[in-house]
Amino acid sequence: MENRENLYLGIDVGSTTFKAVLMTERGKVLHWLYQRTKPVDTGRVRCSGICSRCGACNFGQLRQTLDSFLSDAGVESMARISCTVVTGSQIVEDTRDFIPYDFRVSEVTAHVAGTRHYHPDVRAILDVGGQDSKAMIYNEDMQMWNSKMSGICAAGTGAFLDSVAGKLGVPIEEMAQRANLDSSLEFSSVCAVLSATSINKFKNRFPLGEIIGGACRAQARTIMSGVGEIFLGYKGDIIFQGGVAYNQAVAYYLKQITGNNIIIPKFHSVMGALGAACLAREFTGLRGKLQDTSSLVPPTRKLESVALRARLTKHEFLGRSAQPTVWRNLFFPAEILNALGVRIMTLETYAAMLARNPKRVKTAFDHAACKGFSGETCSFLRSLEGMDLPPAAYCVSTSQPCQQGERIFRDLVRGSGMEDRFFSLQTPPNMEGQAVEYLAADLERSVGLLEKATGLKMDPARLAEACEFSNQARRYSLECNQIRMSNPPLVRGAQAIYSAAIFSQLWGRPELVEIQRKFRDELLELAASVDPGITRESTHRLLWLHLPPFYDSSLLDYVETECRAPIVFEEVNYVGWDELNPADPYRSLARKILTTGFMDPELRVKTIVRTAGPAMFNGCILYNHGFGRCSMSDSAFVKYLREELNKAGIPLLVLDGDCVDPTIDPCSTYTKVSAYIEALNSKKYGNIFGPRYQAD
Repeated sequence: MENRENLYLGIDVGSTTFKAVLMTERGKVLHWLYQRTKPVDTGRVRCSGICSRCGACNFGQLRQTLDSFLSDAGVESMARISCTVVTGSQIVEDTRDFIPYDFRVSEVTAHVAGTRHYHPDVRAILDVGGQDSKAMIYNEDMQMWNSKMSGICAAGTGAFLDSVAGKLGVPIEEMAQRANLDSSLEFSSVCAVLSATSINKFKNRFPLGEIIGGACRAQARTIMSGVGEIFLGYKGDIIFQGGVAYNQAVAYYLKQITGNNIIIPKFHSVMGALGAACLAREFTGLRGKLQDTSSLVPPTRKLESVALRARLTKHEFLGRSAQPTVWRNLFFPAEILNALGVRIMTLETYAAMLARNPKRVKTAFDHAACKGFSGETCSFLRSLEGMDLPPAAYCVSTSQPCQQGERIFRDLVRGSGMEDRFFSLQTPPNMEGQAVEYLAADLERSVGLLEKATGLKMDPARLAEACEFSNQARRYSLECNQIRMSNPPLVRGAQAIYSAAIFSQLWGRPELVEIQRKFRDELLELAASVDPGITRESTHRLLWLHLPPFYDSSLLDYVETECRAPIVFEEVNYVGWDELNPADPYRSLARKILTTGFMDPELRVKTIVRTAGPAMFNGCILYNHGFGRCSMSDSAFVKYLREELNKAGIPLLVLDGDCVDPTIDPCSTYTKVSAYIEALNSKKYGNIFGPRYQAD
């Protein structure tokens, strides 16, 4: 090459294709590559350490492809590249050993950057690749990009059309040309793997063009059902890119379904790599000007309050006791059971503890499957169905907010022969009408049944004392909340969330008072030791909603340590109910049940939004246990929450996952997190990388 201007390399390694773009200092695409990848089948090989000559493994072939790409562009070696940025679902830890790069960026951010390079006024983007679909839209009110990615199903991705093409014996490149766009055939696109079954019904009875047309329409519909919600109400151009954008028939049906104009850009197949190259150029201009933000995220601390809670939890569930055992769900008042003097076994907490042992939870799921409980059943409840539970003298549950939980509890009771020793508190959804009076009477009735089953007698003085202990723990909890919300990050959210204070079965006991008092004192010490140069404005401030994955804290660690976005508070530690009246315990406990937030979705959303302003939350993450099937994070709740947070200017990230079963977590979760934090960075700092030095 004659001139020696800076060159920038963007690489996108997807599930089915390798993409690369080489860009000049002036933003011109010098060379690009879109190539399908194939697995290497050479058996076990001994690494030679010279990938460019060997190529015997997948990484080696990847390096050979890159070296050939650079050679074709007239670039003698990687040393000639000023900055390399990578993206894509197949970038893993070992990739850097074969392809040296400066940093990695999410596919969402890369696609936005690539599209904006040639379409600076773009407001909506749809990318459909081999493994997932991504929809991006610019939120004018928030002044940032919002995105939505498909989940664990491949139906709305290139894998679906690959499956159809294979069944029909048609090259994937010829699908659009052969499609009859007037086809009236309808068939399932629910599952990419099972699509062949649907194809079989038509392939020998209808012309090939009609079948392909029906398949392409099914593809477009499934894409929109997976990610199209984000475009609701939007009227304007949608830039359609990714490998599936080669298929003009899918683009035709997308326009028909959405009513929006669909534009396929010139470099649609390599837009992620193009965006990576653009970001490499931007990053080079910021080198030496970006702050090191690692000190803004607090380390995992050894807190005495955490250690005390862990010891008590272990003793509560694994220790021996002469007290009669009572099964309880998370929402039945612990104060009543502690005042009565029984041993409490909170079943959801027991399942969460089990999740820490992969072998035991796997065995429990196997046993539950043999009883007919599929993955549609909540994994907390499925694990309980598959394990041996300690015998109980009595069982108490609530009908709300976890409706499936109440039904599973009934099944567990029947299976244990305890039909006459079970009470379900029929909890109203809110405090309207006579809800408090009705619930208070039911609580009092439950005590009479517990007395009869256990042989114990409720002492009114002990119940009043339990209410007072609960009030003391509440007051310390409120102080803890206030300290955390009014200071820079003091403790890691990944550490605090497992306390889940509102679900503790220690309410009504002096031990919880001591735990929360110690936590308050530790927070005050930490607040006093914060560097004066660090303020609440220095960092992102994330609120975590619902529960975390109990089997692994790496997701929360990734948010805080890799993405440098502190989780400053968690919904499960928020105490929002009024003080209990020891002289009127049942009405007080009824009000507590109805105002914890989880019982009433409207109250829950209003509390989140009301708290966000004073706490300066600039982001909110909902871990959507059960993929929307959980009644505490279903689609209606998510829609309402998103609408209200949008009004408050706070972007919501929904992470579909499972709190107990790691085998069904989507592989896109970390991409969603990265894209979200990069968008927050862009809004807060003006770039995706982080804050600049103030002198800049």
